Amino acid sequence: MTKTMPMVDARKRLTNLPEELFHGDTIDIAQVTRRGKPVLAVMPWELYESISETLDVLGDGELTAQLRQSLRELKNDETIPWDVARQELLG
Repeated sequence: MTKTMPMVDARKRLTNLPEELFHGDTIDIAQVTRRGKPVLAVMPWELYESISETLDVLGDGELTAQLRQSLRELKNDETIPWDVARQELLG
């Protein structure tokens, strides 16, 4: 869920935002506005890292192709047991 707040409020609440954005298993994002228009997004670091890693994967054509192939194999039940894969990797 996104919480919207004016820049003035965000400045006042900055040190408390980490606690405000975490709610058990849910994570909120603070949309900071100036004159009613969004100018910043404040989010927990873990969420930022997750988004950044996802963008890195999607920006790498070869890695994205491998991911799509893996998803097709999973959907078609073309997976192999872990012990077989481990043995192949270790030789």
